[in-house]
Amino acid sequence: MKPVDTYFFNQKEPFQSIMLYVRSVILKTLPYVTERYSYKIPFYNINKKPMLYLNVLKGKNYVDVAFVHGVLLEKDFPVLKNDSNRKQVRSVQLKTIEDLNQENFEQLLLAAAKIANAQNKPWHIT
Repeated sequence: MKPVDTYFFNQKEPFQSIMLYVRSVILKTLPYVTERYSYKIPFYNINKKPMLYLNVLKGKNYVDVAFVHGVLLEKDFPVLKNDSNRKQVRSVQLKTIEDLNQENFEQLLLAAAKIANAQNKPWHIT
């Protein structure tokens, strides 16, 4: 089993179901994305550049679907939140699968992929 699979299957419910559902939407919407395990969490990369990651933050009761260049997306996608005053990462916070508007999320993924492709450096906004 791959480390990313182990990560998902070691999550408690409802986090496991939410993460597996989000993962399926990501891989269906962006079939060219690369899923990898880095910093002990699953990342989704475009051309070796991180686009988003999934995490459950300590002390929080939601799955954090964090977009690396979220600051560039928050105007068009108000569902993105700035948790913990992060400089550029913004996230969709999911307590249940029903919290995810799949159609809107697919549009967000496509927009994030376009931005990730255009960036010269993975973690810096140009």
